Amino acid sequence: MPYNIFNVQKVEGNLKQRLNDFLFSFGPAISNGTGITFADNDINYAIKQQNERIKEKGLDIRFETYERGVLTDVYAGGYWADEHYENTVCFRDCGIKRTVTKNGNILYSDDNKSVFYETLTDVPAGMQPVNDSYCCPSCGAITTIGELVNGCPYCGTHYKMDDLFPKITGFYYIDDYSRSEAELKPRMMKCIIGSIAVFVLSALIGSFFNGTFSNGHNIGGSIMTTIVSMVVAGLMGAFLGYMLFSLSLIGSLIRSGVKTGDKLGTVGSRKKFERKMKSVSPEFSFEYFTSKAVSLIKTAVFSKDEQELVYYKGEKLDPVFKDIIDLNYGGALGVVEFKEQDGIITVVTDAFFDVLYVEEDKISYKHRVFRTTFTRRTDVPINYNFSITKIQCPTCAASFDATRTKTCPHCGNVYDIADSSDWAITEMSVKKGHW
Repeated sequence: MPYNIFNVQKVEGNLKQRLNDFLFSFGPAISNGTGITFADNDINYAIKQQNERIKEKGLDIRFETYERGVLTDVYAGGYWADEHYENTVCFRDCGIKRTVTKNGNILYSDDNKSVFYETLTDVPAGMQPVNDSYCCPSCGAITTIGELVNGCPYCGTHYKMDDLFPKITGFYYIDDYSRSEAELKPRMMKCIIGSIAVFVLSALIGSFFNGTFSNGHNIGGSIMTTIVSMVVAGLMGAFLGYMLFSLSLIGSLIRSGVKTGDKLGTVGSRKKFERKMKSVSPEFSFEYFTSKAVSLIKTAVFSKDEQELVYYKGEKLDPVFKDIIDLNYGGALGVVEFKEQDGIITVVTDAFFDVLYVEEDKISYKHRVFRTTFTRRTDVPINYNFSITKIQCPTCAASFDATRTKTCPHCGNVYDIADSSDWAITEMSVKKGHW
């Protein structure tokens, strides 16, 4: 399949508008528990579950995204395709403010200068998946995408293909340590003015205690001496303030390096994993697996009972996962172990996340690594449908929301992920030393 991370192109027109609309709507969606019409089912379901978690904790959270002026255009970078879909990673800069309150009292707030990434999934021209099953968004009847294009045969509602595709199928944001002139100037002035004030005040105090004005002798000379000392102090303060500002920038770069260094262990995971997986599935995409893995992890974390999820086959999660109120993928997933045995692929991964969690009305922000084990059968081709919320029952072929129930509402049979083409989580924990 094609994959390209170097051919970066500017995104224009309606596509740019849709990406920007998602950027500025995902925060309010989390705050209010509402869906986003052009986001896929996975994202919308996770947003709903996250909002319910926040409400259960008696909290309110406000997201605000805003323009920063560093990278005002939207760019398309990474690209990959499979037999049904084309996928493109688009990015731009933004600011993200989060405020968590309880009973009107602010428990936590931050303001992150970030680069925002969105994965856009579209249908290639001339390769419409017309025979793929789909649940009518209006009446819930099971039909095909081809039939929906001409109107739902059950309720008569008409749809355009654009109403189904493209969709945002993944998103995350990472810290951006670059700054615009407008962002740097207040920080620099704060350092300089603060240093000048400290040095000038010190000079005044020094003049007073050294008896500059004592006994009224040579007042003119004393005043001149004091003025000179304050000017010198001001110049020294300005210089040292600028040095302090420069050191703060260096400190930011060091913090960036430390955070990035933690993720260096993921280097090589793509090549190693794809080489092994292609022997099982020639169309395998590491990007597809990453999107799927992050989606499954988020849904498990925000679920009320992960063991009721059709794709979760592990033990009860550590209760600390149920204290998470916000979870942002950190842009790195490493493969720790890959094993194929008795027709089952087992993959152990380390996924990096930025986490907000609550403990006794105290909100903490941490960088965490979730070690997660995924399995899937080798004799069933990968289903490149990005959504985990609509799964086709192997008994009656009906589609139902498998994130809420294991039992098919149409025929009553229990859906077993082992009989499907999808991945399942068998174990998930916080990597030792990362909580």
